[in-house]
Amino acid sequence: MTPVARNRLIALGALLVAGAGLSFVAFGDIGENLVYYWSPSEMLSQGDKAYSATIRLGGVVQQGSIQWNEQHTTLHFRVADDVKEGAPSVMVRSTETPPQMFRDKIGVVVEGTYDKSGVFSSNRLMVNHSNEYRAPKEGEDPNKWRETLSDATTASAAGAK
Repeated sequence: MTPVARNRLIALGALLVAGAGLSFVAFGDIGENLVYYWSPSEMLSQGDKAYSATIRLGGVVQQGSIQWNEQHTTLHFRVADDVKEGAPSVMVRSTETPPQMFRDKIGVVVEGTYDKSGVFSSNRLMVNHSNEYRAPKEGEDPNKWRETLSDATTASAAGAK
């Protein structure tokens, strides 16, 4: 076999492998593995497409909406498009302990599913924060984040009365 014929055969083989890979991506069920990133208004506008799909919902924690049940480690809060009153929002239920910086008006991204009852069930909660790290001070209580939730829960309960 001549070197030119061998090179052509290698190039043809590479094209076939690339074509097979592209066909798998284009015609396979890869769409079922997608994770959508939507704001509350975008998710609500999707209708039935939003139900039971894995979604990353990004927005701001609505002021006064945090409800923390320490006994059952259940967290309920609303994620809104922005901090303005009346902005589209979605109720979120999370069963994980929130990050220390979690509070009202902080940017969050929650990952989970939206159901027909209008509640977004989150299995992952992330907060937006700066890139500056502050080491804990000597003797600082590692459970200090709970004060933020306690203050927010007390404030929202006082506002509801």
